[in-house]
This record gives sequence, structure tokens and C-alpha cells, in this order.
Amino acid sequence: FNGPPEPVLLDVCSIAADRILILDAYFSVVIFHGHTIAQWRKANYQDQPEHAAFAQLLAAPKADASQILKRRFPVPRLVDCDQNGSQARFLLAKLNPSATYNSSGQVGGVGGGDIIFTDDVSLQVFMEHLKRLAVQS
Repeated sequence: FNGPPEPVLLDVCSIAADRILILDAYFSVVIFHGHTIAQWRKANYQDQPEHAAFAQLLAAPKADASQILKRRFPVPRLVDCDQNGSQARFLLAKLNPSATYNSSGQVGGVGGGDIIFTDDVSLQVFMEHLKRLAVQS
């Protein structure tokens, strides 16, 4: 909505209700729709003439994904999913769990994103622990 496509961190803080994410994980290509985008799509706003910009917004990631599918062998699996949907696991499994059920939900002082239900530590916690171990020896 606010500009051209831009790269985002492979982190749970990148998930937003008004964002469409596309992930190329070589063997799978995931198109992830935030909660608000998914609701608008299910309400068929893209079919209304006054919402032509929204239709273009939905078409852009599909066009990018189709280009990836045409060029690659073996052909990756295309997963089109919504936030909090069952297929969202294909994206959530690849994200850095900087906000989990047992953390404060704040990522570097910035709110937003989603929460991943995992016991894995985030990359930041891992790096801090690694630094501590390196200094001790």
C-alpha cells in the first residue's frame, strides 16, 4: 500500500495484518496474506471496480511466484496461505522466533508481528549466549 515491494527480515516481526509476504525457500514458494488482506480477499473486494489497486496488489505476488515456478527445476511447491491458517506453518517454520509465547512480544523495542509457539530461542539469544561462552574461555 505504501510503496513498492521491499525485502523484510526473515523474522516473526515481519508479519503484519496488512502485508503480503512471499518466501522462496527453493523447494517451496509461499505467498502469505496478513489477516486484513485475507479478509478483504474473502469479501471479494478485488472484484469491485473501485478496488482495482487491491486487485493489482493481490496479483503481484502471484506473478512473481509464477516466474519462480517457470524457471526452476525441480518445480517448487506453491503454498498460498493466510495468517493464522493451517498452511501458514510453511512460513512460520522458517522464521526467526524473536517473539514467542514466553517472551515479552517486543522485538528490539519494536512491537507488531506475530507470536510463534516454540521453545526454540531466537537468533539474538543464541548469539548472546555464544558471545558469553567465547568470553569465558
